[in-house]
Amino acid sequence: MTAAADILTITLNPALDISTGVDAVRPDEKLRCDAPLLDPGGGGINVARAIRLSGGSATAFVALAGFRGQQLAALLKAEGVPMIPFSLNGETRMSLAVSDRQDGTQFRFVMPGPAWSDTTLAALCDQLSQVIAANTHVVLSGSHPPGVPDDFPKMLAGITRAKGAVLTLDTSGAALSVQTTRDGAMADILRLDNAESETLAGRALSNLADVATFAQSIVSDGHARAVVLALGAKGSVLATADQILHAATPPVPVVSKVGAGDSFVGAFTLSRAKGDDWSEALRHGTAAASAAVMSPATDLCRPDDLRSLLPQVKITKL
Repeated sequence: MTAAADILTITLNPALDISTGVDAVRPDEKLRCDAPLLDPGGGGINVARAIRLSGGSATAFVALAGFRGQQLAALLKAEGVPMIPFSLNGETRMSLAVSDRQDGTQFRFVMPGPAWSDTTLAALCDQLSQVIAANTHVVLSGSHPPGVPDDFPKMLAGITRAKGAVLTLDTSGAALSVQTTRDGAMADILRLDNAESETLAGRALSNLADVATFAQSIVSDGHARAVVLALGAKGSVLATADQILHAATPPVPVVSKVGAGDSFVGAFTLSRAKGDDWSEALRHGTAAASAAVMSPATDLCRPDDLRSLLPQVKITKL
């Protein structure tokens, strides 16, 4: 097998993730929390971490600001994730997850990131043009901070196309809608969850046939070379111009759904970077997503769970 291609993940709106627990969440009381756990958070960061857990390596390109940005960088270094920082003014955002042990619920409070200016965006594009090389697998994942335009993924796709790189996009909201409503360069691989798929489709996707038809329509309309639609416990559907695949794992105990999507993208991208075909990449991504839901809190896919689930993933042609 040839050596794996380089992988670069991009996180424009990272977060210092803080998770803790209390006996019960009640209003107007001082709640005594457990000792907090700190993790580096944000879509692209978690994809890079998942790639490391899957046995590979990815460089995390991360926009960092202020003291919390320094903390986040230190956490990434401690985990052994290579990083390219992009410095900006302000303060990296914070995300707080509080688990209520009494009823098993979790409350998640996500702060906004620092606002970007046109000058900052231009500097970002310039730096990305310098670090992205031919055949690099680039992953843009996570939300956009204030000031970054919805069509930034189109701008990035222009850079990756000019460099001969491969772009995987996993975003949401208006930034996702732009991918199918405006002209411009397209992402090579587009990943959506079930809710995002139905929002774009403008209708409920009630069965695998509906999902498959919609996924392939995105490809045939020229918005991506491949589309992956996540279906939660029902697995994922992958569509290209000439095939549609469905992958599913046996039921697994669900401890936390946090990180499942990032684990999928990480394992999927690593598999493609190693030269695997679409079917094998889908197998790895689906196994990693299932492994992630078996792990607690903000943990991603655990290597032992990933290895045990890989042979259990069933791939079907639709």
